[in-house]
Amino acid sequence: PPVPASAPAASAALPPRALGPPPLGPVSPAPRAESGKPSAAACLEECGPEEGGVPADAVLAPLREALDACRPTVQKQVCDDIGRRLTVLGDAWAQGKLSAPVRKRMSLLVQELQRQHWDAADEIHRSLMVDHVNEVSQWLVGVKRLIAESRSLPAAEPAAATDGSAQAGPGPEDP
Repeated sequence: PPVPASAPAASAALPPRALGPPPLGPVSPAPRAESGKPSAAACLEECGPEEGGVPADAVLAPLREALDACRPTVQKQVCDDIGRRLTVLGDAWAQGKLSAPVRKRMSLLVQELQRQHWDAADEIHRSLMVDHVNEVSQWLVGVKRLIAESRSLPAAEPAAATDGSAQAGPGPEDP
């Protein structure tokens, strides 16, 4: 506890959940965000490089690869929905609507996804949902579904092997 006087001031400035604005602005962290850090995870991110300089493609490319790997075994409708949500994520990123902590955490999530650390990726997804719900609610559902579908893929089977046969094989796929 660094400065006890800053805690009442922060709570007076930010009413607890009554009004609903997020504690951190999407453009730049306010000075009071450093004195009253929301969580330990947020501290890890904000103590690093300030701008969260992660290129959008470093996050989106692996997510789209994971989606392509799922296509042979996952219903087209589900894949299309995930694809739409990834597009929403890409647009928000390109328009600068995502805060540095969200960009940083998405970068970590993608790393865990690539290492097939499903539980770790899921945990990061949950922390994003809890700490940044207003920022992530439109697209994070797609990321969650992508984690779940990637987890249920056969382990080391190359996607190319099942590509042609899966489309010709199962008939009644429509709901």
